[in-house]
Amino acid sequence: MYRKIMVPVDLAHLDVIEPALEKVADLARHYDAEVCYVGVTANTPGSVARTPQEYTQKLEVFAKERGEAHGQPVSTKTITSPDPIADLDDVVIKAIDEVGADLVVMPTHPPKHLDVIMPSHGGKIATHTKVSVFLVRP
Repeated sequence: MYRKIMVPVDLAHLDVIEPALEKVADLARHYDAEVCYVGVTANTPGSVARTPQEYTQKLEVFAKERGEAHGQPVSTKTITSPDPIADLDDVVIKAIDEVGADLVVMPTHPPKHLDVIMPSHGGKIATHTKVSVFLVRP
């Protein structure tokens, strides 16, 4: 049913997104699907990498390790943005078409009152794309 599963990842917070990564590995095995790990980084030095090229290398190493550990084909896409936090939803929505994903799996938080003012990333992505979006709560 699914051929390519896209997963937005934050390399600075892998421990927080691990439950979503485990779900992705399970779904990829079940559907014999490729997993595309997408990372968004700034064009200025950050906590993970000093340059977008260094970030890309780290994302590729991460994806290769996940693919070897879980036995699924993997790919990566790095997106560089002047303001990754502000641009995150829009660049992830655009990346869905660019990578040809038919499912997005991403972590989310339990609903909060603040979501009325500032919707969650997953909620916005689910309402602005045609593909299925699987939100994983901790």
